[in-house]
Amino acid sequence: MCNAIVIGGGQSGLAAAHALRTQGLRPVVLEAGAEPVGSWPHYYDSLTLFSPARFSAFPDVPFPGDPDHYPHRDEVVDYLRRYARTLDADIRTHHRVSTVTADNGAYTVHTEHGEALQTNILIAATGGFSQPHWPELPGLNKFAGTILHASDYRNPEPFAGQRVLVVGAGNSAVQIAVELAEHAHTTITSRTPLRYASPTLLGRDLHWWTATTRLDVLPLGPWLRTVPTTPVSDKGAYKAAIEAGNPDHRPLFEHLNTTEVTWSDGTREHIDAVILATGYRPDLTYLQPLGALDSTGSPRHRRGLSRTCPGLGYVGLEWQTSFSSATLRGVHRDAHYVVKQLVKAVRTHKHCCIPTPV
Repeated sequence: MCNAIVIGGGQSGLAAAHALRTQGLRPVVLEAGAEPVGSWPHYYDSLTLFSPARFSAFPDVPFPGDPDHYPHRDEVVDYLRRYARTLDADIRTHHRVSTVTADNGAYTVHTEHGEALQTNILIAATGGFSQPHWPELPGLNKFAGTILHASDYRNPEPFAGQRVLVVGAGNSAVQIAVELAEHAHTTITSRTPLRYASPTLLGRDLHWWTATTRLDVLPLGPWLRTVPTTPVSDKGAYKAAIEAGNPDHRPLFEHLNTTEVTWSDGTREHIDAVILATGYRPDLTYLQPLGALDSTGSPRHRRGLSRTCPGLGYVGLEWQTSFSSATLRGVHRDAHYVVKQLVKAVRTHKHCCIPTPV
């Protein structure tokens, strides 16, 4: 019997493991990939964080380099590797979880290799970005050109000289579209207008303000998740490029066919590729046997604590508690809250097998 199991070894799983260690537990962390770095190695080459290094580090392990620089994707990967080595946790890579069952107050976690591990405390930390979201768009299934999600986009070279649509209105959509526009005829198209927010206010990074005012930790998730789009973090360069038409922005197209797009004004033109920067959804299908998910596959929870399954918690969900819940700068706060509540509940249960720290 494991005293705690964490499913997922990316930033959310590592944050959960750290929180469990502070409670005197030594969790087993099950990571499907080859190393505990989550999805970061698979993001596009030019990706940089939208928060400075000083606000993107986990407790006790600062980000290397200038604390005010914005870390690149590869810096984040290296940081997570280093952070994982600081944890006294049993991290098992190449361990993909297929399903979880429950019996008599204990969870059994089944892996694709046929292992079965039991625990009283289970944390699903595969995060809110494990499943690329492919929206239903008119004619997309008929389009014969290249279609890929932003999760599969790496750099603009394969699209040089092509006519490309980028669908979306968030940070990734704008960053990818502006990058592509230097190599391809690019349009960013979305249902909602593009909104911009400066990363600084009165000479201070916006994250300094949210940390200082503690806005970052307010439990506003249930309300903020109804906001249509998150503003694009922009010092002015992205907005200027789009207003100059490089790339241009248009309302979402009316229809696609095999080779063409039809715009709202009725004009049609040839299209070579469509890139969907349309976000992600959590993939928690392994919890389906527990009745922990609603009809859409979303977890039934309050601030990361399951509403239906005692001993089950979540870390890394978008808007789980606040707008920083699914980020490097905020995930550890949610992890410590969830772990503290789970451990307290299990230790007060008469069948508790969780050791109490001396």
